[in-house]
Parts: sequence; structure tokens; C-alpha cells
Amino acid sequence: MNLFDPLGSAHEAFWSLFVSAPAGLVAQCFVDPQTTVANPAPQAPPQPVTDVPAFARDDASNRQVRTIAPAVMPPAPLVQDADAPQWSSGRFEHAGDTHRFKLYVPGGYHGQRLPLIVMLHGAQQDPDDFAAGTEMNAVAEAEGFIVVYPEQSEGANPLRCWNWFRPADQMRDSGETAAIAALTREVMATCSVDEARVYVAGMSAGGAMAVNLVVTHPDLFAAAAIHSGVPYGVADEPLSALCAMNDGMGKVRLPETPSDGTAPRVVPLIVFHGDADDTVHPRNSDQIVAMRRLLLGEPGDMQPAASTHVDGAENGHAYTRHVYRDPEGVPGAEQWLVHGLGHAWSGGHPGGTHTDARGPHATREIVRFFGQFALDR
Repeated sequence: MNLFDPLGSAHEAFWSLFVSAPAGLVAQCFVDPQTTVANPAPQAPPQPVTDVPAFARDDASNRQVRTIAPAVMPPAPLVQDADAPQWSSGRFEHAGDTHRFKLYVPGGYHGQRLPLIVMLHGAQQDPDDFAAGTEMNAVAEAEGFIVVYPEQSEGANPLRCWNWFRPADQMRDSGETAAIAALTREVMATCSVDEARVYVAGMSAGGAMAVNLVVTHPDLFAAAAIHSGVPYGVADEPLSALCAMNDGMGKVRLPETPSDGTAPRVVPLIVFHGDADDTVHPRNSDQIVAMRRLLLGEPGDMQPAASTHVDGAENGHAYTRHVYRDPEGVPGAEQWLVHGLGHAWSGGHPGGTHTDARGPHATREIVRFFGQFALDR
């Protein structure tokens, strides 16, 4: 149900805001917010947690949270060696603001260097919801990597959307892109993370923010996954954001080339989108792939995609998968168009919001794709 107009389309909802909604709320979200659902998602199931020393009590939420030491002090470890998985809450200070996050460390962690995935939730979600719906922690346990879930606050956005469309949040050294990158580096420093194998994935507004991160921080992320997102630079304020979401025809505006003329690294991408998505037009997935070609310098830098169409398996959606390779034949991008999928995480668990349990299983495919790439360090 649309929060702004329960009976109207996305367009009608937008225009109704000018009549009935407070100023400043217009288009501050990325997905159609859900005030009620037929089957409300339960809270994420409890996961094994190993106590972390030096916990601070968060009086506002009555939760135990871990406060990372300021940069001027030696960082305290976020996790301890443990045979059991660890699922802990944390706070991170950056540019005068406090940012919350959750951290998953697989069982059997004893200080060995592990890959890291940064997971960015969508509107009206939080780390627990996103972890439950994507089942990324279960895959992390099986494959042996750390996962960090930054949390958007209601103070930054009333619907907990990442502000992907604001110019300050599309730059390397400011806004939410800088804060998420700083948190990523903090986790890398305080956990034993393999700095060559750091990845980012996001859904919806989180997918759009993941795009911003790989464009502005290609030296940090080895690869990225964009689920139901939009390309870089198609919006610079709420109205243009809604237009890009609705028609997938926003103009991609990439950052200027550095003055020394050196081309930045282009991050490999895996893109998932449902062709029945009526919140973020599936044409946006085509634009994300085209954006990557622009980053490479010219469209001819990628060979034509090898396409595979798979009819839906039992209880699964049919899908079409495109694989794009560079002139040497190395895969640089995958695009998955899931037929019949709406605005939902493909193959997700019903314990989280915005999920469709029918496959393909996006989380497993994303981790498989990530496994092909590492930065040269």
C-alpha cells in the first residue's frame, strides 16, 4: 500500500503530496513505503551472539551496542576469537554524526583474513530486516566472510532511505558515501579483513547508494551487486529521483575525469531486477550496465553479452541472464532480469520485507560473482 495515496499509482501519490503532505517529505523515499502488509514480516530470528567486551548501553533503545574507539585512540577489536557466529550492534562516529550498524562474523573466526561484504538496506528496512530477508548471514557462515550492515537513521531520512539522489551524497569526500566508506575502512582495520576482497551490495535505495560508492570509491570495492537500483547521477533532488524511478530514462551524469587524465578503475557489477517491478522501472538495470560501459570509456570496450534464458524451476521465476566480457574475455558484468518479479529481493526469505521466495537466489549468485574478483594490492 502506498503511504501517500493507498488507492493511487506512484504518479498520483507523488502529486497528492503537494496537497496533503508536509513540505520536505516529498519523495524522500526510494521505494513505495508500506504502511501495512498482508503478512507482516516477523522480526529476524535470533542469531548466535558472542558478547563483545566494553559494550555501551544505548539508553534510547535499551540495546547493547559497541562504540568504536575514536581514530586518535588505538581501535578496540569489534569481535573476539570465537567458534560460534557473532551478531553484534555498533556505533560509528563520522563527521560529527553517529551511525549505527550491525556486524556478522562467522563461526570459527580466530583472526584469519576474511572477505567483507557491505550490505545496504532499502526504505523502511533496517539491518535485522535486511539480513533476514536476504539470508546473507547464512551464506556468510557457509562461505566464510564478514558482513557489515550500515543503518540509515530516521533523522537522516524519515523513511530510512539512503539519500542517493543528493549531490553531496554522490561525492567521494562528503555525505553518506564518505560515511559508509569510512565505516567500511574502520571494520577493515578493527577486524582481520582481506583488503583486496571488500564488496558492496544493496537493494532499492541501498542499491542506488551502492552505485554511488563504486563510482566514487573504485579503489575500495572489488565488486558490487545492485538489486532493483538506479544508475549514478540520474537525479539531484527528489522530483528527478521519482522520475528516474518511474521511467528508467534519467540521464547518467558521471563525475569528471581526474585532471591528470588517468581513468579510475571500473568496478565489476552484478545487477538484479524484476521485470514486474512497478516501483523502480526495470529499464534502470539496462542503464546501470550502460553506465559501466561509459565508465570504461566507450561502448565497444565490452563484448556483446552472452545471454541465457532459464525457465522457472519448481516454485521459481524464469529469468534471462546476460554476461558481459572485456576484450580479453574476462567477465565484467552480469545482468539478471527475473521474469514476474516485483520490487523484491529475488529468492529472499519471507522473514524479511520486500522479498520473493521464488528464485533465482540472488544472494548465492551475488556471492559467486564476488568470488571472481579481488583488488591488486
